[in-house]
Amino acid sequence: MRKVWVAAGAAVAAGTGFVLLLVVGVYTIAGNLTNGVARGGAALAKGTVPAAYQALVQKWGNLCDAISPALLAAQLYQESKWRPDALSHANAQGIAQFIPGTWAAYGVDANGDGKRNVWDPQDAIPSAASYDCALARYVKNVPGDVTDNMLAAYNAGAYRVIDAGGIPPLTETQNYVKSIRSLEKSFAAPVARLDPSKQAAGAIAYAQSKLGTPYLWGGNGTADQGGRFDCSGLTKAAYESVGITLPRVANDQYNAGPHPEREELLPGDLVFFSDDLTNSRAIRHVGIYVGGGYMIDAPRSGAVIRFDPIDTPDYFGATRVTEDGAKALPTAV
Repeated sequence: MRKVWVAAGAAVAAGTGFVLLLVVGVYTIAGNLTNGVARGGAALAKGTVPAAYQALVQKWGNLCDAISPALLAAQLYQESKWRPDALSHANAQGIAQFIPGTWAAYGVDANGDGKRNVWDPQDAIPSAASYDCALARYVKNVPGDVTDNMLAAYNAGAYRVIDAGGIPPLTETQNYVKSIRSLEKSFAAPVARLDPSKQAAGAIAYAQSKLGTPYLWGGNGTADQGGRFDCSGLTKAAYESVGITLPRVANDQYNAGPHPEREELLPGDLVFFSDDLTNSRAIRHVGIYVGGGYMIDAPRSGAVIRFDPIDTPDYFGATRVTEDGAKALPTAV
């Protein structure tokens, strides 16, 4: 884990902020789990967790009241992007990024093979949930939200949370708690549809299914390209999947519909970025807005399709490409 509390109270660097994401998929509530891992919890949104890990995250995310499947998924995504072989410069290991000392204290043999293997998600994912719940017990009497305090303890150490009487006044820790709680929402299946149209929702679902795919300049997602995309290739394919044809390049996609203001953005809008905020022909990047100030995009060579914030100095504007969504824009008088 990049941020862990060990006996000495040490903490190491955390990741960056993530996203409040609209997801289309399963809108049902999960039933109670068997085998003693037992409170009912909201279903994970369809496609947000790799199939190999979905059942584990759903089950162990209900281990205690302080966590949920979506919260556990958010932590795992932040820590390793679902890579079971991840290894950090601080020797944090596996899908849950356990420091060896923390693993020695909290690792469990969840699959019953006689080994506690930090590199095996069948052990590491349950261990991450167990560690979260242990931290929640340490800070249960601290004022405030127990999950927020648990996350703060995960980042800065339980002793600091107890001493501060809540989330300590550390910018890094406060941002860590905010980031995980925001990302948590992206993994939970919504109970009602929030999107402006079925087409926008479908385009988001398509882009979401490509999370983690490596970037390729000129990539259109074809088999000969290994299913890889560049930024406008991803947005074009996402909307093509729901019957809307867009131009190929970003600055042409900007002209594919009306332009909502920042405060009018809805999930599914295309968002654009430029080094020249006066010239739409200078647009160099595009993503699909998913809500909460974030988009899904294919950023650049060497990166993967991921969540990114939109409120950056190079934010140019947005385009609404669905007919239903365009009708929702205010009419100038």
